[in-house]
Amino acid sequence: MKKSWLDKLNENKEPIIKRIDIDFADIPSGSKMLIATPKIIDKYIQEIGVGKRINIKTLRKDLAIDHNADYTCPVTTGIFLRIVAEANYEKLQQGNCFEEITPFWRVIEPNSALAKKLTFGQDFLLKQIEKESVN
Repeated sequence: MKKSWLDKLNENKEPIIKRIDIDFADIPSGSKMLIATPKIIDKYIQEIGVGKRINIKTLRKDLAIDHNADYTCPVTTGIFLRIVAEANYEKLQQGNCFEEITPFWRVIEPNSALAKKLTFGQDFLLKQIEKESVN
């Protein structure tokens, strides 16, 4: 049976820090790179205040600092951010209210490649961002 997004979010994984030996994306060879977890990204987003937005670069930088790494992996961060978004949207579908879910729209740009992959579409992100910017 296929895992739900919530199952993927709640997997018991530990973050990994590894020294990379070749240049990778925006990370130079020899750097310590954090591979976070969906739960770590979920927790980080929960700390973002209403009406505030954080870009993925800032999220990655903050997580690297928090875990004594030089950088956070951009590939896994994108994957885990999608897991966070889809899992929390699942919670909404199950009847949870907005106050009980992680506000992933505070990080995901509506016109990003990630937003276009989301099962619920970009309009949801735009509506949530607009709701919060009005308050």
